[in-house]
Amino acid sequence: MLAEYYGDLHIHIGRTQEGHPVKVTASRTQTLPCVFEKAVAEKGLHIIGIVDAACPRLYLELAGMVEKGDARELAGGGLCYRDRLTVIPGAEVETTEENGCHTHWLAFFPSLEMLREFSFSLSKHLTNPELSTQPCHLPARVLLREVTAVGGIFFPAHAFTPHKGVYGQCTRRIKELLGSEYFQSIFVLELGLSADTDMADHLEELANLTFLSNSDAHSLRNIGREFNVFLLEEPSWSELIKAFKRSGGRRVVANYGLNPKLGKYHRTFCLSCRRIATADPPVLTCPHCGSEHVVKGVFDRIAEIGDWPEPRHPEHRPPYNYQVPLSFLPGIGAKTVRRLLDRFGSEIEILHRASREDIVEAVGLRVAEVILQARAGNVTIRTGGGGTYGKVMGEEYGAV
Repeated sequence: MLAEYYGDLHIHIGRTQEGHPVKVTASRTQTLPCVFEKAVAEKGLHIIGIVDAACPRLYLELAGMVEKGDARELAGGGLCYRDRLTVIPGAEVETTEENGCHTHWLAFFPSLEMLREFSFSLSKHLTNPELSTQPCHLPARVLLREVTAVGGIFFPAHAFTPHKGVYGQCTRRIKELLGSEYFQSIFVLELGLSADTDMADHLEELANLTFLSNSDAHSLRNIGREFNVFLLEEPSWSELIKAFKRSGGRRVVANYGLNPKLGKYHRTFCLSCRRIATADPPVLTCPHCGSEHVVKGVFDRIAEIGDWPEPRHPEHRPPYNYQVPLSFLPGIGAKTVRRLLDRFGSEIEILHRASREDIVEAVGLRVAEVILQARAGNVTIRTGGGGTYGKVMGEEYGAV
């Protein structure tokens, strides 16, 4: 029987349990046990992807959890943590393309043995295999071949971002970068925080791909800030692959993510006069000072390379629902978040399901109105760009 499961498939680990660095830009508190507990206890997730698991120390931690009985490998692929959470082990890899560009890709594997095999192979092409997302001296088409050879899947991470996104700064078409033969092996794509379905569906070559909205969480609070709703028979690797391929009734039912304006790279940012573009896209040079020294925004890049002036959604494309995480909402502090979580159990429940009456009862009318206005999309957003998140305006609420 098919059921809905919530999944965030791009979560980083900052440190091993012994304190060794893994993803250097991630929080020190971002360890495997802390991530697993946060995902279940506060975020309401059923499936997560760990994208640093190919780092040898982290692989050994996962294997040790299985040895101790804290986790077990599922018959359908993936790991089950304490019968509460499915973990899909993988890697975020930075490739080096023939044109000199560096791009980020995600690779996932159904078993620890396959992960170990890929980790050993990848380590030959890295300066320090213990650190995640280090530059790899191989192009994506070669990595794709190595990943699929051991039974994994491979696809673009945050595809449109200006720093390391494949469309953002490397190529106008993935098919041209990989070649037609290898492009056929790509059946899923991660949108990234500054893009949504409406934006991505300007590109014809993506019409048959399944889109994912993942958090790319570098801190515990950001886990689940974007997630997907999967229709599966069970939360396992094999069922996820069927959902990606829209096979046997399995599919992505919905994407939940930030309004792209809240993303760090939504509009073009001028590095000279420090302004975020407001003119109609594509803005490729600064309209204020004329500088060409800019960080090109995702919105502007898609307008530059898109095939169509308006999005063309294929029939299989699910709805993309905007959400504003509690941490983005003005006037909602840590104590209020704790009260909400104690009452409703998870952030997903608070943001999308809890009734007005119940939220008012828990934290009062003023906070309830902030949450419900965000749920309805009735918020004013100062657009992000150049590495700075957008902001929900409303400082007049004060800290709660």
